[in-house]
Amino acid sequence: MHVTTTTALRELYGPARERSLKKEIPALDVHAVQFIGLSPFVVLASSDADGHMDASPRGGEPGFVKVTDAHTLLLPDAPGNNRLDTLENIIATGRLGLLFMVPGFDETLRVNGRAVLSTDPADLALCADARRVPVLVIRVALESVYLHCAKAFMRSQLWDASRQANRTQLPSMAEMMRDQIRAFKGEEIEAETQAQMMERYRQSL
Repeated sequence: MHVTTTTALRELYGPARERSLKKEIPALDVHAVQFIGLSPFVVLASSDADGHMDASPRGGEPGFVKVTDAHTLLLPDAPGNNRLDTLENIIATGRLGLLFMVPGFDETLRVNGRAVLSTDPADLALCADARRVPVLVIRVALESVYLHCAKAFMRSQLWDASRQANRTQLPSMAEMMRDQIRAFKGEEIEAETQAQMMERYRQSL
């Protein structure tokens, strides 16, 4: 059976808890600003005009996402693979969801809002770091902000070093991509080793 209505869904789960509804706020407060300032990692959720979803990780030094005021964030775009999925989605829909994480914290911070791609020199300068001035910046006008509880991280024990998987349990990303492209597209590509790939990454961080 499939659940196809919100009425049927609520019959399974019941109403939302009052505190979980009240915690959503329309702007950044002192705690949210401090959380973002500690965060070196954020996941961006977006969709294209047809509703095809995408989630993309972004990282930098803690505080690499800049808070300009209680309603605005600036997120520098760093060099990547040039697929530009998130950036094209922002052009298509102007909407973005962000999930901020802080190593060692089981709580996360969720931010949703409208986004534009900015090449304003002032925005670029604010997001410059020791490595580079970004080509563009994602400017987010906030609509909702709320803290997400610790349960998912407690269940996964994500920050527990004793639960980390050994990287040798899987081939390198390049080797897995080679096998996937061969199986699904019938094409052959050269596969780097994990060490070769990590060295290439280090040169373009």
